[in-house]
Amino acid sequence: MKKGNAKALLPIGVFLIIYLGLGILFEYGLKIEMGFYNIPIVVAFLIALLVACLQNRKLSFDEKLVFMGKGIGDKDIVTMILIFMAAGIFGGVVGRSSANSVAYFMLSIIPAKFAVAVLFVISCFVSTAMGTSVGTITLITPIAVSVAQASGFSMPLCIGTVVGGAMFGDNLSFISDTTIAACNGQGCQMKDKFRANFAIALPAAIATLILILVLTLTQGDPDLAMEDYNLIQIIPYVLVLIGGIIGINVFVVLIIGIVSGSAIMLATGATAPTDLLASMGAGASGMFETTMVAILVSAICALVREYGGFDALLAWIKKVFRGKKGGQLGVGLLVGAMDIATANNTVAIVMANPIARDMAQEYGFSAKKTASLLDTFSCIFQGIIPYGAQMLVAISTASLLDVNVSAFEIIPNLFYPFFLLISSLVFIYIIPEKKK
Repeated sequence: MKKGNAKALLPIGVFLIIYLGLGILFEYGLKIEMGFYNIPIVVAFLIALLVACLQNRKLSFDEKLVFMGKGIGDKDIVTMILIFMAAGIFGGVVGRSSANSVAYFMLSIIPAKFAVAVLFVISCFVSTAMGTSVGTITLITPIAVSVAQASGFSMPLCIGTVVGGAMFGDNLSFISDTTIAACNGQGCQMKDKFRANFAIALPAAIATLILILVLTLTQGDPDLAMEDYNLIQIIPYVLVLIGGIIGINVFVVLIIGIVSGSAIMLATGATAPTDLLASMGAGASGMFETTMVAILVSAICALVREYGGFDALLAWIKKVFRGKKGGQLGVGLLVGAMDIATANNTVAIVMANPIARDMAQEYGFSAKKTASLLDTFSCIFQGIIPYGAQMLVAISTASLLDVNVSAFEIIPNLFYPFFLLISSLVFIYIIPEKKK
């Protein structure tokens, strides 16, 4: 291991100060709605990259460009970017009408008195199929509001249930950008990471479902307003989910989803033939910021690594966290700290990936375990921070329906992220990872 140089971590510190500092100022100081997300994260990373380029006078700028090029050109980074594009196109093709069909189909076959529990199950399923927690929250929150208003169930409980279920799929979905980032960053198969994650997430989901049933079954039987849905539009999501679970290559899975989604959306008249390519383009464009972040973070991390920054950080973590179990907790807290600072779990994973890979080698746990820790802990923290996109979108969507609810009313009802934290700690300290 090279000699550590703590000063090499300055670019990351600069990014955190700019992004987190301005975000807090905009959101809570200037009271700008969703002000935290008015900070251009790409610009913040560009400034951090500039700082990295100004460090280490021993290397010429051309030599630094070579290191950045190697970092950006890494096979895992290129694969990640291509998957981001394919996942974006799939999302653009199927749109929200398909997910809407999934939601209302499930609500139609289950008694209304189980409505809140159904909201959780629907949110879990849709977010796993869509690969986006924000999209799921945007879709299901209006249903949660109507459930609360029609039944007398607590509004924060209904909305918190949706947010929790959305984080379930964000953590597990094969087309979630967090899964893509974690698996490609650690060089493991998605199906292996899914199995490791599912063992942790399932007990947390079951505990959440039981608690919701205990809290709601004593109340009345609500009369829910249903909307029309098209059962055929569920097929693309089901195909993607099945293909991912059985281990088909992610590119093949996404192509199947895109082709089947295109055919079904055209056949059902949900999309006009002239709009199909535009929808694909819009979906791919929606991944632009995520792609640029991956590129910039790769460049910054390549320089920080070359300067000895990661070696210094790894040495510090080794002093604080002892043994294999301590190392696993260290990985979880590392990505959690990154998420608190950036309010973006994908960015947090991309930033933590290089250090986490070194820690896995140092402490002796597998790549799939590392990817699972990164994805799980990033989703735990992202699911409960009051300034996260998930929370802000839930509140904003509810406000459009003339419902005022605060993040601090919702947070106590975020049962799933809290149970997921407990389950994660159990699997770190009580249930060891199976040896190959």
